[in-house]
Amino acid sequence: MNLPYFISQRISTNKAGTFSSTIHKVAVFSVGIGLAVMIIAFAIMMGFKNTIKNKIYSFSGHIQITKYVNSNSYNENPLKFPDDLISDKIVNVVPFSFKAGLIQTEEEVEGVLFKGVGNSFDTLSFRKYLTEGRFINFKEKGYSTEVVLSSYLMNRLNLQLGDAFVMHFFQNPPRARKLTIVGVYESGMEELDKQILFGDIGLARRLNNWDSAYAGGYEVYLKSVDKIDPVQQKLYEKYGYDLYVQKTSNKFLQVFEWLSLIDNNVNILLFMVLFVASFNMISIILILILERTPMIGTLKALGATNGLIRKIFVYNGLQMILKGMLIGNVFGLGIAFLQWKFKLITLDSSNYYMSYVPIEFNFGVVVLLNLLVLGLVSSILILPTLFVARVEPIKAIKFD
Repeated sequence: MNLPYFISQRISTNKAGTFSSTIHKVAVFSVGIGLAVMIIAFAIMMGFKNTIKNKIYSFSGHIQITKYVNSNSYNENPLKFPDDLISDKIVNVVPFSFKAGLIQTEEEVEGVLFKGVGNSFDTLSFRKYLTEGRFINFKEKGYSTEVVLSSYLMNRLNLQLGDAFVMHFFQNPPRARKLTIVGVYESGMEELDKQILFGDIGLARRLNNWDSAYAGGYEVYLKSVDKIDPVQQKLYEKYGYDLYVQKTSNKFLQVFEWLSLIDNNVNILLFMVLFVASFNMISIILILILERTPMIGTLKALGATNGLIRKIFVYNGLQMILKGMLIGNVFGLGIAFLQWKFKLITLDSSNYYMSYVPIEFNFGVVVLLNLLVLGLVSSILILPTLFVARVEPIKAIKFD
């Protein structure tokens, strides 16, 4: 029989309402609430990061290949599709072309960027951002005059789905086209919603007098986000002498730096929660040792060693930690699931790029958090049990 474990089981079963019972509940609650907070924090952090990154990648690809230009204008140099661009790490390549211009309605005028895309554009992924209508129907010959506007531009210009408007394109000589709205999107990203409307790249080619084999650039979509750096380096080595190979994360540098700050905040929160949980366990075990001082003295008088008595309180502490972890997992995963399912907590999309708090479950991270709490807080239990060696049997038996 494991004597320390047996004694720890006996002293852990306290009557309701007693001081020991209250201390046990406080210990369990402190560990549980700490673990629940960490699980929710990491689920929100990963949800934020991946939601924003996926939005950016959906609209701009993982890597963009363009020709070098001598100014910051949106006048593009035509680029022919590199025949050897496709590889086993690349899932899709989308040609695009930007044309700056003005939307003119009866009441308003607004400067925008026409982004021309073609059949290779991933309309299935884009569909989740459509709030009304559909995406463009591309024509086999010629070009389509259908466009998709953001809800921001629709409200600003007082337009409705199905309306037609005239867009004046900046070029020499200036040209104008009548376009029809077939879809409305909302990305939640102000930089995109304020200026981008989607149209047929065939129209941009016609305005620029380009052949169908040319585009303003190419958006490269990868099978795995983790391969961005090596693929970008490989493409740079192959085309960098003539073409501009840029990671999308560099193009949206401020957004990605903001996401890195979220990592730092969560790491600080993790440290604070672990510190508080560890401090609470030290305090609680010391209180339990003081409360059980007569028992410690009796055990020593009967020949128990300091190591045996310390194991009793370590086992007692482990039981409280495991109970707290069970409660923390239930509450943490439960609250995260409710938010994921029902989107109870909303956000201002103009500030956070999304309309609700996103949740992403990563059970590998949950397991690591559990192991971290169990390992760190359990190892901390050794510190207060060192006080057992200072207890003298004669004084402890008389202790009141």
